[in-house]
Amino acid sequence: MTDSNSRISISVTNKRAFIWEVDDIAVIRSKYRICGILTGTLPHVSQQNVFLGVPLSLMPEEVVLLVENESAVLVDDPNAYPEPSLEQITEWDSARLESIQKQLNITESLKHASSLNTRSMSEEAIRKRRERKQRKTIPAEETEPSLKMSMSGHPVHSIVIPASSSSTKWYSPGTCTYASIDSAKAAGIWDYPSNLHERAKCGVFRSLWEQGYFMGGGIKFGGDYLVYPGDPMRYHSHFTATVIDSPLSALQPMEIVAHGRLGTATKKAHLICCWDDKKKEVTLMSIEWGGFG
Repeated sequence: MTDSNSRISISVTNKRAFIWEVDDIAVIRSKYRICGILTGTLPHVSQQNVFLGVPLSLMPEEVVLLVENESAVLVDDPNAYPEPSLEQITEWDSARLESIQKQLNITESLKHASSLNTRSMSEEAIRKRRERKQRKTIPAEETEPSLKMSMSGHPVHSIVIPASSSSTKWYSPGTCTYASIDSAKAAGIWDYPSNLHERAKCGVFRSLWEQGYFMGGGIKFGGDYLVYPGDPMRYHSHFTATVIDSPLSALQPMEIVAHGRLGTATKKAHLICCWDDKKKEVTLMSIEWGGFG
């Protein structure tokens, strides 16, 4: 059994799961083939639409898979911050004021550098104007080529990014960390899966993941998941997967036609994934649109 201290910490807030540590995000992607979705805003790139920053938001199925495989633990994030002592608050406030003063000093130094640079550029412009006047009075054959020097008028700015919450001295997740789904449910911080459909989604997700695929949300393509043969940063998805709660569930002919046509239109095959809750098995059927006549 894996030691819980060596597992990845998944912070749970309002029954939603997040990973805040960049190293952990890299590990679950490279080692466990779990991608999640980055939901944070990066500094200086406030409106990016593809590459976002921490935290990483996980689908419930990804959380269940990681915890059941003993690769992660769930942390009740709101309760992981006990009330700090007066001494800790004073120390934190002093560090905050010191950080503010440091930023003010950096800003003042940048303004001073910018002012000197602007003055230097003005002197350079005056010198060039004087040289142009001299060239007008000197024959062209007597002039020598002058070396033009480019100067940047924009000082280099720096941004100080605060450390993650795990570095806070009064962050104490030890008393609210859960190594299993059942214990997290008993504590009231997690409730997935709670019904047949959610169990079916977890079963289908695990079945496809165990076959070596990367998984992502498939709502934009008319299914529950997108199924990738490799990392989504390198590959397009080959399948769109729809979860059916039972092998005996009714499937309308129009649904089959819709899945087939949509899959073909998006250059994918559509997977119908039937979950057998008694046998804990998944049956897969692939639908592709075929031309007739």
